[in-house]
Amino acid sequence: MNAVAPLLTFHDLTLGYERHPAVHHLTATVEDGALVAVCGPNGAGKSTLLKGICGALKPLGGRIARHGLAAQDIAYLPQAAEVDLDFPICVFDLVAMGLWKRTGLFGGIGGRDREQITAALAAVGLAGFERRIVGTLSGGQLQRVLFARLMLQDARLILLDEPFSALDATTLSDLLGVVRAWHAEGRTVLAVLHDLDLVRTVFPDTLLLARRPIAFGPTAQVLQPDILTRAYGSGHSWQEAWAEAAPDCTHAA
Repeated sequence: MNAVAPLLTFHDLTLGYERHPAVHHLTATVEDGALVAVCGPNGAGKSTLLKGICGALKPLGGRIARHGLAAQDIAYLPQAAEVDLDFPICVFDLVAMGLWKRTGLFGGIGGRDREQITAALAAVGLAGFERRIVGTLSGGQLQRVLFARLMLQDARLILLDEPFSALDATTLSDLLGVVRAWHAEGRTVLAVLHDLDLVRTVFPDTLLLARRPIAFGPTAQVLQPDILTRAYGSGHSWQEAWAEAAPDCTHAA
């Protein structure tokens, strides 16, 4: 059996803000085609890790090896709170932004492109929503639109930051179907999640963080009570792992 190639390697990686580490000395390898949940308490560095992977945040120490990955090979979905709903853009135009890799930022949209946009919206259950203004959508509808945009990016690596927060059961099921389809196509998906039952059901591998790496591997092995206690504390409470007064990362260069 051929070994699976690595897609990402974290070499003693430290990420943070103003030298305060949010992810501290992470060494791990994510294989090409992996489906990985990134879990841990609030403030544990999960979102920070995704920002480091996509290049929005430079390491304080160590490095990230992106094996053969160019910037356009990475698709990143931030938390819903980071999406500007005040800008008057329609659903069609927002989804069309997923084509930037092929059309360029100011490229025109042709007939084939329009067909792809329409197909992506139909795939997420929003056929006929093309001219709706994004600001008028419900939370679940907006998340469907953002998933449609991700489809058009056709990325090898997909980063999802709390993609299923506050979704109704139908929307959750539909978008999980999209994630499973990406995985079946051989794409690599990393998703920040809080619902450990969902992680156990859908995600084969889990990275557990509490500012430092706690465990990484098959989900059934990582989400054991004794390991979870090391991350969340007694009772697996959602305690804050980030501390404003955390010491500087003296290891970082």
